[in-house]
Amino acid sequence: MRGLNYQERISDEDRANIARMIESPRLDIRLRIDFGPAASVGPGKVALLEHIDRVGSLSQAARELGLSYRRAWQLLDDLNHSFTEPVASASVGGVGGGGVQLTAFAQELITAYRDVERAALEETRTRFTALLKEVQPEKGLKSRLRRLLTRRAAKSHKTPGARSRSAL
Repeated sequence: MRGLNYQERISDEDRANIARMIESPRLDIRLRIDFGPAASVGPGKVALLEHIDRVGSLSQAARELGLSYRRAWQLLDDLNHSFTEPVASASVGGVGGGGVQLTAFAQELITAYRDVERAALEETRTRFTALLKEVQPEKGLKSRLRRLLTRRAAKSHKTPGARSRSAL
């Protein structure tokens, strides 16, 4: 049996990502807010909180974000111990299988982060839009495609129970 050619191996999601990379340059930001050396909030932690709020389950939120349960738990635990108020409370077991609920503090944190992110993006676009004409869209495309496809290939070749280097 012959192997699949590269076009047959690329998922629809990857095709969409590639199309976005090829289209004209656009401005975007990734915002991380540091509350001193021991606490920070960025797009990953905020997305996790938003998913938990929506589904009420850490394991379901982790699956939807493509995170391991362990990594999601570490992020949530870090947030819970970074501030004087917790961001979530968990209920264990029971008929519904337990779950996670966000606190009012977590809701404030999400709202504040998204407000600052929105304002920063607006300001970024105001100040940098004129410079977009200087960006060469073909530059860096090859390395972004390689990184995307390598990441996808690595995920699809993981075996259940296999440990990553970071887990050792």
